[in-house]
Amino acid sequence: MSDEIFINVTPPETRVAMVENGVLQDINLERKHRLDMVGNVYKGEVRRVMPGIQAAFVDIGLERAAFLHAFDVTVDGVSPCEEKGIEKFLRDGQILVVQVSKEPISSKGARITMNLSISSRYQVFLPFSEKLALSQQLEDEEERERLLVCMQAFKDQSYLGGYIARTACEGVAEERIRSDMLFLNKLWEEIKGKIDGTSSGLIYEDLPLTLRVLRDWYQSSVSVIKIDSKENFEQMVAFSHKFMPDVEPLIELYTGTRPLFDVYDVESEIHKALERKVSLKSGGYLVFDQTEAMTTIDVNTGSFLGKSSVEQTIFKTNMEAAQTTARQVRLRNLGGIIIIDFIDMTNESHKESVLLALEKALAKDHARYTISNVSQLGLVEMTRKRTRESLERLMCEPCSMCSGRGTLRTPETTCYEIFREIMRDARQYEAKELLVLASNEVVERLLDEESTTLANLAAFVEIKIRFRVESGYTQEQYDVVLV
Repeated sequence: MSDEIFINVTPPETRVAMVENGVLQDINLERKHRLDMVGNVYKGEVRRVMPGIQAAFVDIGLERAAFLHAFDVTVDGVSPCEEKGIEKFLRDGQILVVQVSKEPISSKGARITMNLSISSRYQVFLPFSEKLALSQQLEDEEERERLLVCMQAFKDQSYLGGYIARTACEGVAEERIRSDMLFLNKLWEEIKGKIDGTSSGLIYEDLPLTLRVLRDWYQSSVSVIKIDSKENFEQMVAFSHKFMPDVEPLIELYTGTRPLFDVYDVESEIHKALERKVSLKSGGYLVFDQTEAMTTIDVNTGSFLGKSSVEQTIFKTNMEAAQTTARQVRLRNLGGIIIIDFIDMTNESHKESVLLALEKALAKDHARYTISNVSQLGLVEMTRKRTRESLERLMCEPCSMCSGRGTLRTPETTCYEIFREIMRDARQYEAKELLVLASNEVVERLLDEESTTLANLAAFVEIKIRFRVESGYTQEQYDVVLV
């Protein structure tokens, strides 16, 4: 079976799902009021230099000042702060051109760098470097040599800057690679012009999520890309026609009556990815606990008793847990330190097999990660690069009813679920009026922040929509009743 990409677009939110061999593996969402800013270039002002932690806080126009570490400071293409200290090169009030490398997470501001890089389909352009490099996932030596020769020939034509060949370069004709490099050069010239003409704020904004999917998610195993928005479908077709002609035939506009994510069981999988407990087919289960410092994953045999020895039962549960853990880590977009508490194993070959199964299952992960050996206590420590909030932090908030020990879906998330339920009922039933029952927080948001979207939706479905506050409902509970 092949891989599929499904894109669901509503006015306030865009969601992208990667389905591999019929199973949801990755989900990314972008909300209108909170667009992904990783890759954006800003002109900002240094607010405070802190020699004690070798970092500085820079105002780039966001709610919180961005964090710039000494390792990410460059002067004339080199990083001098490691030897002399950040205070030798930065001062309060200094104007810098920086790029967001990690979006604001929880109470932390965005992480920024002065090492700018601009991505395209085949290359990453490094304007302040002269090096040529290749993705580590390009393993064939002949292909690596071919790409380096092609890239060097382009640079010999007096083009400045460095380049990193992305995995998508493999097997691509030299002409297309050089066209890509030329495009990046021209784009950088435009960015430089904006830098010179702007006093502060946003200089360059990366592509919207629907187009980043084509650039960053597409690979040869993808057989179809379905999207349920005609406007975004046309944008994607135009983009692929210009930059990725091979992908254009794969893009399809979904016009079915049932919601796209319902048809392919994506909606239910998203809800499961927000739950603390994940069941295994054998009867065992995993428990996920996400904190500020780390995420822990506890493996349990549950109702699985096995048919042979205890060691075999434990081994089978751990093997299944390794595969499920890899999928859930990617699906939930967990980052930072992750501790997996496998059930204790005494057989060394079993430990090696579980570790290999985990590494194999993580092989398709786009984020960088490292995995340690199994400790004597059965713990495996792994790290995974965090560039954006986890799925739980995006869609949920701490529950005030349990002093932060659990989470509830936000009123915003519930509103979007109600919108989808209204669309679903409007397509399936000939109702003249719908009654939405929800908590006070949700109804207030529907009639305030979401009033414009609500009015447009009501006009689109041509159905009158009424609301009633149910005091016993939590902010993630609702009902849509046909009247």
